[in-house]
Amino acid sequence: MSEVNNWNEFKQDTIIDALSRQFKKAPNALFLDFSGDIYTYRDIDILTNRLANKFLEMNIKAGDTVVTMLDNNVDAVVLWLSLNKIGAVSVPLNTALRGEFLRHQIANSEATLIICESDYTDRIIDIADGISDVVLLLHRGSLEKAFKTKFEIAALDKYRGDNESKIEYTPKPADLAALIYTSGTTGPSKGCMISYNYMMHLAYSKLQFNPATSKDVTFTPLPLFHLNAVATGVCTTVIVGGKIAFAKRFSVSNFWPEIERTGATIVSILGSIGTLLANAKTNPAMERCYGQLHTVRGNPFSPEIQQKWKERFGSKRVGSMDFGLSEAAIVTGIAGDEKFAPGSSGKRIDAFDVRIFDENDNEVSAGVSGEIVVRPRRPNIMFQGYWKRPDATQKVMRNMWFHTGDIGKFDEDGYFYFVDRMKDYLRRRGENISSFEMETAFSEHPDIEDVAVHAVFSPEGEDDVKVTAILKPGAKLTEKELCEWCLDKVPYYAVPRFIEFRETMPKNPQGRVLKYILREEGQTETTWDFDTSDVKIIKR
Repeated sequence: MSEVNNWNEFKQDTIIDALSRQFKKAPNALFLDFSGDIYTYRDIDILTNRLANKFLEMNIKAGDTVVTMLDNNVDAVVLWLSLNKIGAVSVPLNTALRGEFLRHQIANSEATLIICESDYTDRIIDIADGISDVVLLLHRGSLEKAFKTKFEIAALDKYRGDNESKIEYTPKPADLAALIYTSGTTGPSKGCMISYNYMMHLAYSKLQFNPATSKDVTFTPLPLFHLNAVATGVCTTVIVGGKIAFAKRFSVSNFWPEIERTGATIVSILGSIGTLLANAKTNPAMERCYGQLHTVRGNPFSPEIQQKWKERFGSKRVGSMDFGLSEAAIVTGIAGDEKFAPGSSGKRIDAFDVRIFDENDNEVSAGVSGEIVVRPRRPNIMFQGYWKRPDATQKVMRNMWFHTGDIGKFDEDGYFYFVDRMKDYLRRRGENISSFEMETAFSEHPDIEDVAVHAVFSPEGEDDVKVTAILKPGAKLTEKELCEWCLDKVPYYAVPRFIEFRETMPKNPQGRVLKYILREEGQTETTWDFDTSDVKIIKR
């Protein structure tokens, strides 16, 4: 890609300005589809104005944080845009969070208002003593029982408002738009401060890699609490004036019927979804939709899976061969139909300076692995730091470079290759999992003396989670019992596949567990495997 040196060459943007432009251009064009519940750009403008004006009545103002914990439905979009229309900061939380995972993020955000599905209210009540800033919880849907707590609880329907007048406030591209919590590595989860322009720049970058027009319909089962669905889903759709359809959750059996119903031409997926679909049984809807999906965004597809998508489904562009992270979005990639080296994640995009450093922050030669470091060539395209964590922000910005904590290399032709993670976290089913938070949760069990949570290799190309633990003397706990105990303690996607009890842990002279040894050992003869058990997980 061509290198750009002019800091001011590219116009900055906000989702609110983009939505306003599209509303003026084609107000009656279809915009959102939630399982057949369809909204035009005009509909969304009216709903967001009503709610934004109501927020102003409630004294929610620019800079205030508001937590949402919502499923994929129109309110997840309307609430986000309503908050941004008045300059408030949207804090969408993973709906699988519970216990300490949930308490930490709500408390850290300092939000006074929480808006959640009624089904998640009890989780928040359970941690009420640890979220002292909250004064009001609005639940979406009816509650089956009444709760007594120190903050007020009311139905969201009573606060939707009826004032449709235009909001006069106009957020600036550099303003803080959202907090996106990234899983902690050696500490609790941190809130990445995301500006309006960061979000839009990510969307424009995706369109550079995978072009779309107003005639395109995007389909995604990805959750709206993730930046992927928000920026590369909703924001890209608004930019081109298209339509986006959301599934409440991913389903192999319902995927092709939904593609047929919605007329989708683009899909956005992550994790092992691409592999599952590529290997799924043929069904009539799949056959009728052959050639309908021209672009498949997201998954790091292997060459074999790419070929399957092209041959079985007639897709032309398959996979997003790029590298990015919450703090810096996309920093390497391939635009359109450019050629790329097999196994690579493309080349540096012109918006970022990306280099490989050794442990002393010296740049290494081509072909040599080291830490991936990044800095921007345009304003407001990286995160603004970690919310309320200046120490953590300073730590990763050493020598004025953002240190990703990941290992990579460039070849002689400038192609980038991701090598491994330096950070002590896992990625499973499209979700980052904090080993620190997992270990905190498991250490609460009265029979656990020491515990290490780490990754083991998965044939699906992601991490599987393993808990290696030492029991207290005399404890009779079984691996299955520990797994069943954790079901109400950790998000469903973090429930470990493997559990192993040992007498000792491999440690260095300072007493730190050598997780690389545990990772290399993987599944041993004494490892309990969830997949061969009768334990059931309820995704809620």
